Amino acid sequence: MSHRPAGSRVVATVIATFLLVLSTGVVAGPALADQPPPTGTPNWSGLDVRDYSGPIPARAGTLIESTPLAPSLSIPGAGSASRILYSTIDQHDRAAVSTGAVFLPRGTAPRGGWPVLAWAHGTVGIGDDCTPSAQPRAQRDSDYLAHWLRRGYAIVASDYAGLGTPGLMSYLNGVAEAHSIVDSVTALRGLRVPTAARWAIVGQSQGAGAAMNAARLATSLTRGTGLDYRGVVATGTPANIETVLQFGGPTFPPFALPTGLTTYTTYILAAIREARPDLRVDDILTARGRAAADKAEVRCYPELRQDLTGADLRTFFAKPVSSIPNAYDELHRFIGTPASGYDRPIFLGQGLTDVDVPAPSALSLAAQLTANRQPVELHDYPTDHSGTVYASVKDSTPFLARILR
Repeated sequence: MSHRPAGSRVVATVIATFLLVLSTGVVAGPALADQPPPTGTPNWSGLDVRDYSGPIPARAGTLIESTPLAPSLSIPGAGSASRILYSTIDQHDRAAVSTGAVFLPRGTAPRGGWPVLAWAHGTVGIGDDCTPSAQPRAQRDSDYLAHWLRRGYAIVASDYAGLGTPGLMSYLNGVAEAHSIVDSVTALRGLRVPTAARWAIVGQSQGAGAAMNAARLATSLTRGTGLDYRGVVATGTPANIETVLQFGGPTFPPFALPTGLTTYTTYILAAIREARPDLRVDDILTARGRAAADKAEVRCYPELRQDLTGADLRTFFAKPVSSIPNAYDELHRFIGTPASGYDRPIFLGQGLTDVDVPAPSALSLAAQLTANRQPVELHDYPTDHSGTVYASVKDSTPFLARILR
């Protein structure tokens, strides 16, 4: 039987709070800052590996190939930029490859090298055309990454396995995304550029959930590499959404969701049915729901969001999600954000008027982490999803300076 997780009262009330926030109209429509521009034709910088069939090194985090990144895809303040291909582990626990971008600051590296930030990107889609290292960065992300370059951090930005490489990117699959992130840092050492062993993770939205999963696994996955993981900054973290999603179906939620949330849910459905065919996700979907999930496999976020404008998520379901055996447990295993097991400092930033990740999601995670005596600090801001990225910089800058010194 499907069930809510045991534990604090915070988790027990997250559904009611989440629905209350939505129903009161606080997040009735998306903020303009969160609407990305249309997706352009990918620029692979001479490294098109969508159909890669070469050897995959047995050791995850091995650099396979690199090339200069097309100048139009770089970010302000980068002294150099590269596109890389490296080995990792995918959602099927198989050897796979991922691409990513590397940005180095201008000037001469300090003694010991530039400390490294692993950037975990937010939702762009799960089709190859959406690959971040083959598209110009959104203005928000460009501004954010440029800030860290100016502070003297090298940046490695994974695309996640399946984006621009064989297979399907496993959206919100925390463990698969964690491997891609951590392995990108290990692969960076193969470039033989002046970077330090000290590194941290920064992530936003989908990337914040990925960053948290990577933070929990970072020390164990890099053991023996000489890397020195120090902590994580996560903004707009999609946590405890499985607590709500387990009740999805033809009559739940009790009203139409904002288009952004419908779009994210459609990506989740597409990703779960690919990663876990044994769950027979198509069996609980209507023809409309299956068609939407099919489209999600190839359409990038701006285009899928447009396609789903006015769509009612309830019409995607022929049966409730709870008809999947052990629905909550399976969802939590796939998209859950762990609330314990962290060995380094955590910075959580959350916008109180966030459209895309309503505040009860991340705030409930903060409460769980605190109850479990995890090394977390919470910062909330009177702004939306993108606004949180900008607003958090005044607090995350000294946080990273402290843990990476």
